[in-house]
Amino acid sequence: MNRFTYPCPLRWSDADAYGHINNTLFLRYMEEARTRMFREFLATDEEERREAAFVVARSIIDYKVPLHYREEPVDVDVWATKSAGASFELAYEIRDADRLYAEATTKIVAYNLNANRPRRLSDRERDFVAHYTQSQP
Repeated sequence: MNRFTYPCPLRWSDADAYGHINNTLFLRYMEEARTRMFREFLATDEEERREAAFVVARSIIDYKVPLHYREEPVDVDVWATKSAGASFELAYEIRDADRLYAEATTKIVAYNLNANRPRRLSDRERDFVAHYTQSQP
């Protein structure tokens, strides 16, 4: 179906001693893309946010080639691959037009911070995830 694409800016400080973007920063790029994608349905009220939060339960990244600092942003594509009652899986590609730098997945769990436990996805959240669901390429 649909992919969400976030043009993620690279920062000079993201580069490590080897001159490429440090592997840990890929998690930040994924977080930035995911947060932008979620803005559509994330709660704005503080109490509602505590009851309708999301947490990352697992992240897996396969690094393909080094990403070197540059002024142009790198694209982070995000889409959903699976959905369950209280969780869903997101897939990512960190790439530009001619190169794939990394592929990744995260398991996202719907969570009630007040109750300190997982919660079921709302109908609105399930619809949002369904909009971005496609089979893993």
